[in-house]
Amino acid sequence: MTSQPSVLPTILARILARKREEIAERRRAVSDTDLLSLAERQSMPRGFIQSLRKRIAAGDPAVIAEIKKASPSKGVIRESFDPAAIARSYRAGGAACLSVLTDADFFQGHEDDLTMAREACDLPVIRKDFLIDGYQVNEARAIGADCILLIVAALDDAQLQDLHQQAESLGMDVLVEVHDRHELERAMRLELSLIGINNRDLHTFETRLETTFDMLTVIPAGITVVTESGIHQRDDVACMRQQGVHGFLVGEAFMRQEVPGEALRQLFF
Repeated sequence: MTSQPSVLPTILARILARKREEIAERRRAVSDTDLLSLAERQSMPRGFIQSLRKRIAAGDPAVIAEIKKASPSKGVIRESFDPAAIARSYRAGGAACLSVLTDADFFQGHEDDLTMAREACDLPVIRKDFLIDGYQVNEARAIGADCILLIVAALDDAQLQDLHQQAESLGMDVLVEVHDRHELERAMRLELSLIGINNRDLHTFETRLETTFDMLTVIPAGITVVTESGIHQRDDVACMRQQGVHGFLVGEAFMRQEVPGEALRQLFF
């Protein structure tokens, strides 16, 4: 039997409903065939997982630094928003990879943000969005993404499998995001290389670093783990690394600082 996502939090349900409308609008403007053609003409993807693992192998934290202008709960996070400048700042601060929000309606992002960030430096970039359709996977590669995010809470098993395979067929890596043990069990049915554990409960918005620790024991060796949300102090970083977690996705904490890359350096190095 195909597992379905559990009861969706209100904000996620709203976002996904809007995504379905958005995909239909975009398909009318650019066909699947034309979009795939654009995707296949892109330069080779930069190795997202490879970049993370290279840092970890060297004994360093592997930081995915996020470029995000706003969020549904916090509103505008960064008024002065220049994706290229932020990307260069992160590169100088020691980031291994970049994450760029491309959702417009809820995060005030845009596909151009990813393109500008990627062109500004040599780091691999993940498209951070709510992907529910193969059209969006082709779109991610067409704008230059090296990796995509798949949120288990937003997808059933068949969608997870199909989108994961499609991304890999285009040469992209995939970060599969889970929030609890049930989602982790569903994610483990894939041939995973990279998993993100989001410490924020989607229903209560409570953030607990223990969420990552609770899942580590059932994740096989060989899968790179990235912890997401709730990393604010050097003690948080040290605690994670003592437990063998060396991959981090951090955004808002950096976006609120004048020089995001310097904030990254101070937190991790």
